[in-house]
Amino acid sequence: MADFFSMGGYGAYVWPSYGMTAIIMLVLLIMSVRSLKSTESTFNRLKAEAGPKNKKNEETSNGDEA
Repeated sequence: MADFFSMGGYGAYVWPSYGMTAIIMLVLLIMSVRSLKSTESTFNRLKAEAGPKNKKNEETSNGDEA
């Protein structure tokens, strides 16, 4: 097991590289989720502001297709 973790003498370079990669990927995931939530809240706010207009346009477009 010790041979696996030492990786032929390169373990001191390999394991920190894996650790940094994992940290960076975790930070990117957190940033992406926060950005998604922010974008969704902005979208929902804009959708609520333009609600009656969109409903009227949807009824018109649905009637045209039939």
